[in-house]
Amino acid sequence: MPNNATLRRQRTLGGVLGVIVLGFALLYHFFPRLFHVDSVQAPRRSMSLGAAASDGGLQPERVSAISELNAGPPLTLAPAAVIAAHSGKNANLPEQLGADPPQVQALLERANKALHAGRLVGDESSAAALFGQALKDKPDSRRAVQGMFDVRARLVAEIDQDIAVGDVDAARDLLDALRTLPNAETEVAQLEASLKTLEQVRPMLAKAAGLLQQGKADRPQGGSALDLYREVQALDPHNAVAEQGISQVQRAVLDRALAAVAQNDFAGADQELAKAQAIRPGSQQMIDVHKRVDDMRLQRANNVLAQAHTALDAGNLELATKLAAQVRAIAPGLAALTAFDEQLTNARLYANYKPGQVFTDRYVDLPGKAPAMVVIPTGSFRMGASADDDPSGTAQPQHTVTIAKGFAMARSAVTVAEFREFVRASNYVPDSIRLGGASVYDERSGSLRDDSSATWQDDYAGRKADDNLPVVNVSWNDANAYADWLAQRTGKTYRLPSEAEFEYALRGGTTSRYWWGDGTPKQPVENLTGSGDRSRSGRRWSHAFRNYRDGYWGPAPVMSFAANPFGLYDINGNVSEWALDCWHDNYIRAPNDGSAWVNPGCRSHVLRGGSWGSSPEQVDSAYRQGADGELRSGRVGFRVVREL
Repeated sequence: MPNNATLRRQRTLGGVLGVIVLGFALLYHFFPRLFHVDSVQAPRRSMSLGAAASDGGLQPERVSAISELNAGPPLTLAPAAVIAAHSGKNANLPEQLGADPPQVQALLERANKALHAGRLVGDESSAAALFGQALKDKPDSRRAVQGMFDVRARLVAEIDQDIAVGDVDAARDLLDALRTLPNAETEVAQLEASLKTLEQVRPMLAKAAGLLQQGKADRPQGGSALDLYREVQALDPHNAVAEQGISQVQRAVLDRALAAVAQNDFAGADQELAKAQAIRPGSQQMIDVHKRVDDMRLQRANNVLAQAHTALDAGNLELATKLAAQVRAIAPGLAALTAFDEQLTNARLYANYKPGQVFTDRYVDLPGKAPAMVVIPTGSFRMGASADDDPSGTAQPQHTVTIAKGFAMARSAVTVAEFREFVRASNYVPDSIRLGGASVYDERSGSLRDDSSATWQDDYAGRKADDNLPVVNVSWNDANAYADWLAQRTGKTYRLPSEAEFEYALRGGTTSRYWWGDGTPKQPVENLTGSGDRSRSGRRWSHAFRNYRDGYWGPAPVMSFAANPFGLYDINGNVSEWALDCWHDNYIRAPNDGSAWVNPGCRSHVLRGGSWGSSPEQVDSAYRQGADGELRSGRVGFRVVREL
């Protein structure tokens, strides 16, 4: 039996290390040849325990043991005092009629010291003999009865320990001592039965260890180490060696699962994992290995899926199909596989995009992808407004524009996260930093004010912006630089939308004042100025859509509302957006083919679409305004288009 210092060191290692130490100790005890040594008789138990004792009342060993019940390594490695306290049994103390006389107190003092020193039984100076003499002198002494009970409990605990680790000889020696104590008949009978069982299972355990060494952990069926360990557990359900052996069997099966993963045989790994789960359901090593396999499966599936995306983007449908089949075999439930299958089907059936289709271009030179795009159908529309609807004349003359070539437009405005990716990857310095500041909302005045510290990383009020908000405080120069960067990363033609493309996409095939109709929406469709909206301090809009409330004062996270008929979100609310065109006071000589109206070197550009702070007139589908290309505002963002 380990000495006191060793036991304390074992307890400090914790439960996991305790299990490992126990496993090696048991293997060494029963199967020494596994470690290339000859079997020798282990030294007998010394029965020495504990720290200094104190006088009176409940034995100090029991008090300290109770405090250790939930600490340290497995119970079989704990001090016998801890195990005795853990048993939950208590002495049946008599009614004491008088105080212990001095000679009895002296005997009890000596008995406690002997108990503390581990001299439980034996000569006249042992704890059992001294407590027995005290009981002879005063049969109703509660301390003497309790002391004799503690001696018996400590002996039972030590015998249990010896049985747990398979030390039959030590257990029999202590059992002989236990027989000499009064009222121990029940424990003796139980321990004798346990010893008999131990002698029966020892050869079975030795044979099982040999099968483990031969690689017959769980097969062949009926002749494996697992079968023998199960037989042992049927005879001795609490046999520690059998439990440890079953854990080793499961470890061997889990190792086979990891070996299968190393060969990219995930189906084989799943079979081995299922076998391991049946051996010891929910064990920690089972959970750990299962997670490792799942992580490796996901990593492998994503790598192959990335190759499949590359093949599809290159137009190699045959290779993309084969790679998708590999992904399906590796991880059938991979969420991204469903989306890829849809893309593959569309490419196979249509050989190109179709109106309304949503797609995403992946970067060709680094990880990542462009914003989600939706294909806009070709067609014609009446651009601008009549004189009655446009007193300023900036949206006149109304004219027909034909979009003869399809294009795709971002489903939403570019987000803070997407713009951040661009800034980090390109080292671009946005104008809000290069020139300093932006115009942000001032709650006190209810209007925009210049803030020299506001940047694209801030929201409409100059606070740090969430990643899913549309990026604001960006200039036309910033928006154009982002589009150029996307083109470089994807190898596709990305740019800002022309003013004609924007109005065509905004209308979504409608001819009404707004894409949802001619008046106030009956339900939230865009982030607009509503009479029911309130700012943080309780401000309300002086001119807004009556009886409308969308719940936002300032930009909302992108795609928080409904899409228009062409599948575009926030196209006429949330933030106004930069167009590619230079600003012109009207549409005289404007292109009618949907192209941008650009004059080399122009400084002012077009803003289209309503914002969270626009009046109902400024949300009109035909409404347009111009601004300096260096403008940065908490009401202005942008989205991109991609040529097909």
